[in-house]
Amino acid sequence: MAADKTITLGHPSYIWRAGQERRLRLIQQYTQLENATILDDGCGVGVYVARFRAFSSEVYGVDIDPERVREASEHLPNIRQASVEALPYPDRMFDVVLSHEVLEHVPNDRAAVSEAHRVLKPGGRLVVFVPNRWYPFETHGIIWRGKYHFGNIPLVNYLPDVWRNKLCPHVRAYTGRGLCALFAELDGHIVLRRRIYAGYDNIIARHPGYGHVLRSVTYAFEHTPLQVFGLSHFLVYQRDS
Repeated sequence: MAADKTITLGHPSYIWRAGQERRLRLIQQYTQLENATILDDGCGVGVYVARFRAFSSEVYGVDIDPERVREASEHLPNIRQASVEALPYPDRMFDVVLSHEVLEHVPNDRAAVSEAHRVLKPGGRLVVFVPNRWYPFETHGIIWRGKYHFGNIPLVNYLPDVWRNKLCPHVRAYTGRGLCALFAELDGHIVLRRRIYAGYDNIIARHPGYGHVLRSVTYAFEHTPLQVFGLSHFLVYQRDS
């Protein structure tokens, strides 16, 4: 179980589909990507790095997994192996830092946020996507009786912490308050925090009609109190000085 890095590191984005395209549009709404110095903080195989290069030549990526770094480096420059808790960059280097479904996997999420803040320029923005504790399914699987069970497990996130942590010691899910607490001692402010629903790309590939209806309905939920049950938090934070 410990040898399977996908349990602890998760699956990066391997291909670009509608769900990723929507997230890129959200990033564009709240950051200035044109000619910016951009870091994908936990870049996996570099899918977002490649897209960011349409806006700027100064795009960088780090990931802790050497295999993913090698794969990304085959077709992209500026990819380095490093922990997001100890970034190999000087202070105030980046205009934009993306942390895409990464904080839930790192040993010290507060340290990772602090490092992202350190490498931001004043006025620079950190964009964070992390799992929402109130999403009805745990998408990273569970560990039960010493074995890892992959899949979307219902209602796990609604359990008290002591029970959820036994089933999911490999991954966090965040309440809004818990996510915002990571930024409490930093010099900056939260520009936006909302919850977003999934892209449903796999469902649409198998059942196009049903999948498109599901996407339309749940995206409409994002403008109602039902936003609370979205798949992920989308947070934008700005360093002030």
